Formats: sequence, structure tokens, C-alpha cells
Amino acid sequence: MVLKFFFDQFNVETLLLQNRYTERNISFYKKSTTISFKQKDRTALFSFTEYAKEVFALEAKAILNLQEQLDDNFDAVIHLLLKTTGRLVVTGIGKSGLIGRKMAATFASTGMPSFFLHPAEAFHGDLGMVTSEDVVLALSKSGETTELLELIPYFQKQRIPIIGISAVGDSTLIRNAQFFLKVAVDQEACPLDLAPTTSSTAMLAMGDALAMALMRAKEFQPADFAQFHPGGSLGRRLLTEVRTVMYRQKLPIIHPTTSMGSLIDVMTASKLGLVVIQENQQIIGIITDGDLRRIMKQRQYEFFDLVASDFMTRNPVLVAPNCKMQEAADLMKQKKITSLLVAEYQQLIGVVQIYQVT
Repeated sequence: MVLKFFFDQFNVETLLLQNRYTERNISFYKKSTTISFKQKDRTALFSFTEYAKEVFALEAKAILNLQEQLDDNFDAVIHLLLKTTGRLVVTGIGKSGLIGRKMAATFASTGMPSFFLHPAEAFHGDLGMVTSEDVVLALSKSGETTELLELIPYFQKQRIPIIGISAVGDSTLIRNAQFFLKVAVDQEACPLDLAPTTSSTAMLAMGDALAMALMRAKEFQPADFAQFHPGGSLGRRLLTEVRTVMYRQKLPIIHPTTSMGSLIDVMTASKLGLVVIQENQQIIGIITDGDLRRIMKQRQYEFFDLVASDFMTRNPVLVAPNCKMQEAADLMKQKKITSLLVAEYQQLIGVVQIYQVT
């Protein structure tokens, strides 16, 4: 693979790897001369940042080239997975196996029941996890992986559909698969064109495309996602009720006739930046620290003569204790406020603030 680097004013076009530990030969196109240098000086010549950019470009190109390789097989695979009553069994070995594990995890967390089957372990009992209702997704760059091919007779005997993802269409795997998703690449990002890099990225991208297409077909919603991720931040916000996070102790409740001095004392003691006005145990208004600053500026000469009912905001926004955290966060964003009052039968039972639900 030709790599382009810059060293002073010379344009280096070819890096010759001599398989030595302490020397490398660099051919300079402009000078047509060859120089040798110790390995400790190699970093002065080699731009690792530029090389990383070249790797990114190669892998990005490989992903974009997948668009041209898509055909009717992709739609057919989606329709097959939508109607299957079993699970998607993802299998592969080596780097393809590692990609397969990630694919299975993505499918399982986005609404398609799935698990990874290691080809070697399959022959030692794990084939018992596979049923005739399942669909197999087999991954192999060459399509000739021995451990994978040995599983095919079992899948065929059980009449289990096989989806093959490979770079080679005319391979044993693909000849025995009912569906073929091609992931051919021009070259690996590896300077030796050997280590799976570009090809594994392309394979992973194809898996993501399948999972995302299934999500769209199933109209998978954030609430559905949360069901499979209850431990994550999104799951927590979508599933947890505000009653579990709200402040409920020493709530800053005052009366409509509470004086300004007492109002400030209650607000300061609560550290919530607000007070709630109740009459006959019913919420009738709210005053925030922002309201306090504004009224102080507007009516500074009579400030301490005011009582709570003189400048409270009537009919504040209330939520029920079973309101979900995400709903509360969305409501605060919509109303451009940072706190919500949690109430039952118009009586204050708690306060929830924006940082508690985001």
C-alpha cells in the first residue's frame, strides 16, 4: 500500500519495510536517493496523525461502498426477520466472531431477540440453544471458515434459514445460504493488507444497517428501548416515576399572607429556590428566587411591606407522583422552568428539579 508522508521539502512516496529492528530505508521521490536512519529517529519522519487520517478515509470509503453492494437480499432479510417467531442466531469466529457478538447485542437491545453462537462451542452442546424457529446470521470474510462451514449441515437439517455476510459471493458459505449480504472491500487499512480492519468495519456497519432497519420497521420507540436498558440513564428517565427522586422533607410551604421577611427565611432554609403558597391545604401559587429578585428591583421601596399573595404566580405547573422522569424533564423544557410541584388532590407532596430528571 502506498503511503504519502512529508519530510522537510521532500515528498516521500514509498515506505519500504525491511523487516529489521533498528533500520528502515526511505526512498525519496524528489532526490531519487536512499537514506538509512536508526529506529529512534523514525518518529521524526513518520506522521502518525496523517497516517490515522488515511486509515479513517479508507474505512469511511469502505462503508460508503456498501451502498453499491446492496441488492434485493437486504429487503428480503428484513422481511424474514420481521416474520420469524424465533431468535436471530449470530455466528462467526475470529474477528468476525467479535463483530458478531456486537451485532447480537445490538439486535437484542433494539427489539430483535438474538444471541451469539461460538462455532467451536456449538459442537460441544451449544447447538441445543438453536431451534427450528430461529434464523442464522453467519459471518465470514472469506466464506470458507472451516469451523463455520461445519455447522451448515445441522442448520440445513433443521431447515433453519441462513443469512450469509461475506466479501466473497462465490464461496461455500454463500452457496449454502438463502440470503447473501456482500461486504467486499478494496483493501485493508493494515499496512500489510492482512489484519481485518476495513473489512471488519464494513461487516459491523452492515449489521448496524440491519438492526436500524428492523427498528424502523417495528416502529421501535424510546419507551421500548428503555425496557431493555433499565439500568441506563435513558431507561431510568423513561421508567422511573418522579415520586422516587422528589424532595419531600421540610417542603417550603407558606400562606398567602406570609410576610416578605418570613418568605425569605423559608426559601433560604429549603435550598430549593422557591416557596409554595397553599390555602386550606390547596396549592394556589408559587414564588421562585427569580420572582423575588424581579419584585425587589421593581418595588424596592415597598419590598418589605409586601406579602406572598401580592406577587405569587398563580396556578403553577403541577405533576402527579407517577409522572415519569422523562415526562417531567420534557415539561420543564417546554415551560422553560427548572422545578415542578408534585401534588395529589392539589396538595403539595414534593418538589422535583431539572437536574434530578436529566
